[in-house]
Amino acid sequence: MYQLFIANKNYSSWSLRPWLLLQQLNIPFNEQLQQFQVDNYANFRSFSPTAKVPCLHDGDTQVWESLAIVEYLAERHEGVWPADATARNYARCAASEMHAGFVTLRNVCTMNCGVRAQLHNPPAALAPELARLDELWQQGLAQFGGPFLAGKDFTAVDAFFAPVAFRVQTYDLLLSDKALTYVKHLLALPAMQSWYQAALQESWREPSHEAEIGLYGTVLIDYRKC
Repeated sequence: MYQLFIANKNYSSWSLRPWLLLQQLNIPFNEQLQQFQVDNYANFRSFSPTAKVPCLHDGDTQVWESLAIVEYLAERHEGVWPADATARNYARCAASEMHAGFVTLRNVCTMNCGVRAQLHNPPAALAPELARLDELWQQGLAQFGGPFLAGKDFTAVDAFFAPVAFRVQTYDLLLSDKALTYVKHLLALPAMQSWYQAALQESWREPSHEAEIGLYGTVLIDYRKC
């Protein structure tokens, strides 16, 4: 059975992607959660060549980087990418764009599932990234009919944008009505709710991740377990 190494569910956006995909496609796996620490290199290096999460173990095979994990799973399981060639092309392009881009969105609106925050003086580069995000989502929803980005079924492209849904919730980001409807649909998935509830129960705090949110925002509400 697959072993998926992830980190704190409250913070680890990269971990969420393959975890959610495995859950949604009902692919059996064992979750191996490792806490972020001030210095976790040696611990993480014991299961990941890059000392980063996520990392998938399939027997003696290690697969690191979320996009590589998705492609590894796609070679072994149906439904990872859309069956339709046009939808599959869109899904791969959009997932790759998220994997490599939206740097300002990721740096300014860091993932912290359990809080609600208000941004103050965000960089000017955030606005065009949000506009591009909205455009990209609307393109998929309009072309393939929704409710997911590439059609009626959840696929890897939705897994890649799932962390953004939590960011929209945390920071109350302004998007179009269609984009926000998609966010609500993602957040309502039982697997997303399971991740979120587990994140709220995490009582440990990692200082650098906690500090990130204060660079551009102010925490208004903290729903996490004390």
